[in-house]
Amino acid sequence: MLRHLPNFICLVRIALIWPTIDSLYSGEYWKALTLVAVCAVSDGLDGWLAKRFNWQSHLGKLLDPLADKLLLVALFLTATWMNLLPWWLTAVAVARDVLIGSGAVAYRIFYGPLHGRPTILSKINTGMQLAVALAAILGAATGLPTKEMVTALAAVTLLTTIVSGADYVTVFTRRALATQTP
Repeated sequence: MLRHLPNFICLVRIALIWPTIDSLYSGEYWKALTLVAVCAVSDGLDGWLAKRFNWQSHLGKLLDPLADKLLLVALFLTATWMNLLPWWLTAVAVARDVLIGSGAVAYRIFYGPLHGRPTILSKINTGMQLAVALAAILGAATGLPTKEMVTALAAVTLLTTIVSGADYVTVFTRRALATQTP
């Protein structure tokens, strides 16, 4: 029964997305920050539990990145709607996720199962995306960081988003080409 705990934690994290976005949209920035922090801690906890006790599962391998992406996309779209994040960052971040998801589906259909893990560039990008979203919310709550500081962080995040997306395209392309028989 305990071996399903990481999956349950992922489901709770997914369930917390709506209250997080509702808090942000309602201007309850501290509540939104707290909920994002709970999501971040639960993300680390479920991963640690899965690895530490060998409670990894196929479902968990799907739920964990899905929970991360759903939270980040929801935060980005809402923060952009509220003029807390620049539209250009959100457009590129969402486009990157759509590109990666489409590539994964195409690879699965035409070449077979994916046996990959997130790259280090992807992990850096996820960290930067979370940092810029938190900075924007904190700025709305306290005035610091300033809008200019958030924009500067968004520019760095844009760079990691583009580089990470290009890396995924390269990896998928190489794998696809390697599976083709001459």
